[in-house]
Amino acid sequence: MLDIGPLELITLIVLAVLIFGPDKLPKMIQDVSRTLRKIRQFSENAKEDIRTELGPEFKDFEFEDLNPKTFVRKHVLDKDELGLKEIRNGFDFKSEMAEMAEVTDSAHGRTAPSSTGSSAGSGTPDLLKKREGGIQPGERPPYDADAT
Repeated sequence: MLDIGPLELITLIVLAVLIFGPDKLPKMIQDVSRTLRKIRQFSENAKEDIRTELGPEFKDFEFEDLNPKTFVRKHVLDKDELGLKEIRNGFDFKSEMAEMAEVTDSAHGRTAPSSTGSSAGSGTPDLLKKREGGIQPGERPPYDADAT
């Protein structure tokens, strides 16, 4: 009910009684309800006129379909004519990322890290570990091609 809590509803009723008075309040409620009924009827008549003007090929046309989110949901996401659900469910991102890492490593001439997790002798520098002794004269500093 328009997200109004019980305490707010009671407050609105008390304010209405104070503003309009107990003798005019029933007439105000009738006027408001009559106006809402007329607006609803006008809206339904306008929708019906549009449907008749569009012709019989649009007899099951819904005005809610004009909302872009509803249109996409109804015509693209709910129907599986294109196989979109198979494509969406066919991705395994962890294995794709592992394959991409292998391709990148092989392109840079690196081998996969050993099972112990150390990168000594694997061709890839361990950038998180400090080197003992520092960099020797004439030696190039560690370089990560993926980071640049």
